[in-house]
Amino acid sequence: MGNFSKFGFIMATLGSSIGLGHIWRFPYMAGQMGGGAFVLLFLVMTLFIGVAMLVGEMLMGNKTQKNTADAFVQLDPNPKKPWRFAGLTLIGGPIILAFYAVVLGWVVYYLVGVSIDLPDNAQQADQIYGALLTSHSLYQILGFTSVLGLTGLIVSLGIKDGIEKLNLVLMPLLFIIFIGLLIYAAFQPSFMQAVHFLFDFKYEDISFNVIVAAMGQMCFSLSLGIGIIITYAASTDPKQNLLESALYVVVCGIVISLIAGVMIFTFVYEYEVEVTYGTGLVFKALPIAFSKMGISGVVVAMLFFVGLAFAGVTSTISLLEPSVMYFVQKYNKNRKAVTWAIVGAIYAVGLVLIFSLNSDYSQTLSLAGKQLFVWFDSASSNVIMPLGALISMIFVGYVIGRDRVKEMAQGFLGERGFVVWFFIIRYIVPLVIITAWIGTIISE
Repeated sequence: MGNFSKFGFIMATLGSSIGLGHIWRFPYMAGQMGGGAFVLLFLVMTLFIGVAMLVGEMLMGNKTQKNTADAFVQLDPNPKKPWRFAGLTLIGGPIILAFYAVVLGWVVYYLVGVSIDLPDNAQQADQIYGALLTSHSLYQILGFTSVLGLTGLIVSLGIKDGIEKLNLVLMPLLFIIFIGLLIYAAFQPSFMQAVHFLFDFKYEDISFNVIVAAMGQMCFSLSLGIGIIITYAASTDPKQNLLESALYVVVCGIVISLIAGVMIFTFVYEYEVEVTYGTGLVFKALPIAFSKMGISGVVVAMLFFVGLAFAGVTSTISLLEPSVMYFVQKYNKNRKAVTWAIVGAIYAVGLVLIFSLNSDYSQTLSLAGKQLFVWFDSASSNVIMPLGALISMIFVGYVIGRDRVKEMAQGFLGERGFVVWFFIIRYIVPLVIITAWIGTIISE
């Protein structure tokens, strides 16, 4: 099945992090938090703390060349290996994929069914989106099936022939599409209004909520805590410069986030669309803005949803790969058989989540007044990812041992670089994750 090339590893890791979090979540979080202050804090945190966290998880996989569970076992210095259960965080990937593929199925529906017949007012946009979720379950199932089927196919082909090849095609195409959309947006009169909104910084705009939101966005956008980074790093050259790779991934991710933010708010301001946040920004506000562009709006809408679909698919394959690699390595199982067995289980869960949104079944498929889909969504961002990231960072900072970690990082971190990086991992990262975690739960 082969390993990643140097560039292929960067593209695959970038693909895992660039998804709905960068293109959908970042703009609406920036909108909710008032723009400039949130954006600046997100940039600073991601460039320093985010890079340190990425290097920490990369180090675990790259130096052991093992799946997530076995990486914890091999690096645990205790003979009784109490940290062997920490590797179970990889189960978070399939859990998140069950609802993530459903949302990506909505993107497919909007690309195929809505981009050519765009709503021109809020009432129409609400009707299309509401009908998709509450009554048109067949459309959701078709979109979900296509996403999960493609994901299973790519992962079943392996690292070299499947995941790397897909990312080497889709990631450059994604950047081409979004740079093209940014150039189009730059010629709109409202372009500078969007730029000022995202980049004008005022000290008085900083609040505890903005800080927590920036921390949460950083954690959400890096694919940490569910075995993805450990797994991908285990499938590349042990001599890879992990700091360099992490910087490439973070900087490119930031660029896509900023492009998406400027582009989206340009269109929203230009066509005076009422801004809604959450899923409403992409599935309600933007389609209305696109419709007001005339015939060019259809082209822009299709390009936007194609780009969003590309970003989503590169993330879905990364959510599936850690659990597949675990069974292939641990039990010497056939990759194709393992992939489709896991996909089958995810598919069954995803169908339940889809029907939990349907008005005919929502009461039956609810827990404590919330639909199962909402529970999966909330658990993924509020529990699974932050808990997994905290576990892996504590493991690197306190369990492996400073001398051993220093030896592992010797090839790409100098003496001073290691001291700074290890301080961040040991003291700053746990504080950031716990603060963002508690703050998000309180706000929820």
